[in-house]
Amino acid sequence: MSSDVGEKLRLIREAEGLSRDEFEQLTGVPAGNTKRYETGRTKSIGSEFLIMITQHPRFTKYALWLMTDQIAPESGQISPALSPDGQNKTSSSPDDQKVG
Repeated sequence: MSSDVGEKLRLIREAEGLSRDEFEQLTGVPAGNTKRYETGRTKSIGSEFLIMITQHPRFTKYALWLMTDQIAPESGQISPALSPDGQNKTSSSPDDQKVG
């Protein structure tokens, strides 16, 4: 993967405009754990936390990218940069993005 899962978690959280506490309220992943993942203090995220994140309806769209670096916009799988809901909108269109 081009970036570690902790960095990806931060990008997702920021694209959705959430604090760590808000992210915890939605996913159940403790804010302290999220901070340790995002800062690299903890390198490995347990499968139970990955499931809590990727199965939440708000974050399902990031599951493929989070786990593989790939996106599939045609099936609703995007990266935070492509999120129409996120704060960090990009000027490039999805057509410019490589898929798989």
